[in-house]
Amino acid sequence: MSAAEPTEQSGPATQPGPGRTRLPAASPRPAPVPPPLPGLAESARRLAASATTSTALVADALARIAATQPTLNAFRQVRAEAALAEAAEADRRLAAGERLPLLGVPVAVKDDTDVAGLPTHFGCDGERPPATADSEVVRRLRAAGAVIVGKANSCELGQWPFTEGPAFGATRNPWNTAHTPGGSSGGSAAAVAAGLVPAALGSDGAGSVRIPAAWTHLVGIKPQRGRVSVHPHSDAFQGLTVNGPLARTVADAALLLDAVAGAHPADPHRPPAVRAADAARRDPGRLRIALAWRPPLTLTRAAPHPEVRRAVTALAEILARLGHHVEEARPRYGLIGLAFVPRATAGIAEIAARHPEPALLDPRTRSALRTGTRLGGRVVRAARAREVRQQRRIGALFDVSGFDVLLTPTTAAPPPRIGRFDDLSAWRTDLAMTAACPYAWPWNVLGWPGVGVPAGFTRSGLPLGAQLLGPSRSEERLIALAAQLEDDRRWHEHRPPV
Repeated sequence: MSAAEPTEQSGPATQPGPGRTRLPAASPRPAPVPPPLPGLAESARRLAASATTSTALVADALARIAATQPTLNAFRQVRAEAALAEAAEADRRLAAGERLPLLGVPVAVKDDTDVAGLPTHFGCDGERPPATADSEVVRRLRAAGAVIVGKANSCELGQWPFTEGPAFGATRNPWNTAHTPGGSSGGSAAAVAAGLVPAALGSDGAGSVRIPAAWTHLVGIKPQRGRVSVHPHSDAFQGLTVNGPLARTVADAALLLDAVAGAHPADPHRPPAVRAADAARRDPGRLRIALAWRPPLTLTRAAPHPEVRRAVTALAEILARLGHHVEEARPRYGLIGLAFVPRATAGIAEIAARHPEPALLDPRTRSALRTGTRLGGRVVRAARAREVRQQRRIGALFDVSGFDVLLTPTTAAPPPRIGRFDDLSAWRTDLAMTAACPYAWPWNVLGWPGVGVPAGFTRSGLPLGAQLLGPSRSEERLIALAAQLEDDRRWHEHRPPV
């Protein structure tokens, strides 16, 4: 694993104002980075026991963000003044005896998330007006007592499994800054992996939580569609996109999921509630686990890199040693890509069309805008109408074959180098990213849950991941299994050298 190396670009120089601070310019001598923060659950426990203060935790998080911004570039916007004021208020509430699940704990959200008073850039260049209200997920974070320290970088409109762009530069992987942390929730993943915050929210429309979790050695939960509200959107990216947590441990990810789960009154999807934190403490029982190597049909003939195959095979062997029945199987994906592409491009088109300066968008985004506009309407409705049949066909793995969980690699490749996708056309970018990441997106079409877990490292020290996938509303089973794996693997004890 290499030491951190300076980035060519720091984060953008956001204009100072109420609740905001200008991010520092790149420096050849970054400030020393304080030790990493404790995890989410441990931070909440210490605060409740008066063993620390919210002001101290938030100040530490802000110091870490400032120290690493020149190298990692994880954040688009930082709420330094507002976060410290909210931390002081949390300390007053704690001293008065108030207790909430995350009262006083610093967290980050993704650049696609509305936070009142801050613009929602979603990885794009140009000026945007500040959001006038919090999104539902931010409202729930605040109701749980969390202090939002900032908004982490995302690639433009969340399209790609890398977090780079002209609006903010490149967000880098804390395990090796020559490589991407993945995307599109790459800023959230880099911030958690580097210990800048105990946990963060991302969003996942084609693997955008699970892919950066794999490439930064984190746990990432893609919940059931509707489990976590996407309001003010009613059906983000034609039902593909959900919000989900990134954390170093299963318990922390589950705690964050419990804090943000629930519907807005206008939401169309309302699955029954789950108790994720309880599931993280539960024995999963003996499960039948299908191991699948072949991804859905794509034009790339993608196959797992030998080091990915080695790591996921080792994970399967551990599951067998823990008492589970593991055997290779082949889900019947069919031509599920024909349902994904119209929905994904139509979702991009819907958001891109609202950009006030379309000329600032990446040429690949403008290409997706044109495609999504052409495929909108009847084609998208037809794609969505196929979903029930797709759920039935792929669900036969669980309903007919009797498996409880599907295990696959999260990605087919280790994290690419920064700049790997520069100067590629829209078509070649799609081919390259599909070859690297062919496994995650079908579960977005189905709307079903998945949990990304660390699977080890390449011989050069780059993180790799696997995903535990289940049928509808199976989060508790997946979380319990992930927690059992974590107890055995102790992956949270390994930290990057940043």
